[in-house]
Amino acid sequence: MRILLPITIACGMILPCTSAYAQQAPADGSSHGMVAVGVGVVPEFDGADDVRVLPFVTGEVSIGRATVQLRGQGLRVDLAADPRFAIGPVIGARLPRNDADGAVGLLPEIDTAIEAGGFIGYRLGGDQYGQGSIQMELSLVHDVSNTHDGLLATASASYAAVRTPDFFLSLDAQTTWANADYTRTYFGIDDTAAVASGLPAYRTGSGFKDVGAGLTAGYWFSRRFGVIARARASYLVGDAAASPVTDEGRRWQPAGGIALSYRF
Repeated sequence: MRILLPITIACGMILPCTSAYAQQAPADGSSHGMVAVGVGVVPEFDGADDVRVLPFVTGEVSIGRATVQLRGQGLRVDLAADPRFAIGPVIGARLPRNDADGAVGLLPEIDTAIEAGGFIGYRLGGDQYGQGSIQMELSLVHDVSNTHDGLLATASASYAAVRTPDFFLSLDAQTTWANADYTRTYFGIDDTAAVASGLPAYRTGSGFKDVGAGLTAGYWFSRRFGVIARARASYLVGDAAASPVTDEGRRWQPAGGIALSYRF
């Protein structure tokens, strides 16, 4: 079974690909999978200085030729029955911006956004456990909830540094491009909002909004039970970094979490 880079659109708790999460597929081809539940912290909103505590939930179930993967507020389905190639649809939720402190709290609130699209990925190299493999992926999502009406494209790569039957360690990096509709919603300030908040008016355009890196580790202390930990940080760039919203917060956007896992 494969775990590929999950949705980057919603929770900020981005996990890299790893084949070490789940046990080897049963010989009879029956359904199998993994679920992990814990606690994590993510930025309160894009550019925020504060974090919020959320459930850290991840899981997947292989049913026939398809693999259903849950990552926080996101869901995706790998439709490719191939050990190296992956492709399929993705849908997820982006956290709202409400009850913010300071001047940003005087800007219009932003509702939860629902984003949908697809992903494609390919894995290079790796031994029988996947150690040494490199996973490359591209995802494209668009807001379908009329919250920001934006388009985001995320390119990512992860490296399986350690893979054993009991322990795994992955390193990953990613960058996200966003169109002007997205950046204007989360980082732009029109004249009316400038008067209400006291922040300067700011108009954004399309471009790369962040770069990031992370580390994921896991240990299976029995055939069924284990623990997964994740730490990552992204750094806002371009128009997102220069926004007065970010000036009130910070460019560094950390996230992390830990969860107990069960495989079946």
